Amino acid sequence: MKQEEHQLQVAIVNYLRYNGYLVFSVPNAGARSKRMGGYYKAEGLLAGVSDLILVLPNEVIFIELKIGTEKQKPPQKEFEKRVKELGYQYWLIYCIEQLIVNINAFTNEN
Repeated sequence: MKQEEHQLQVAIVNYLRYNGYLVFSVPNAGARSKRMGGYYKAEGLLAGVSDLILVLPNEVIFIELKIGTEKQKPPQKEFEKRVKELGYQYWLIYCIEQLIVNINAFTNEN
């Protein structure tokens, strides 16, 4: 994970937790040996899984973080498609202000 994306993720996690939300990361990135890659895949590692999972009453929101002009990779797009087909929300977030707008809109709807 690039430093800027790391900083965004830390800021978002801090904001959500400060406001009482249950959020956790899915550390899916990083270099690993072929052996360890197979080990983690056997445990359920799935390419494209979103960076954060936000758990709300009767809802789970999958949050993917990007910086600047970064785009989703094909496995991330496939994960988004599958999540949405199952009826869940998937947010592609580029800044903390966008997250705040999304969370406020969601909480006002529900």
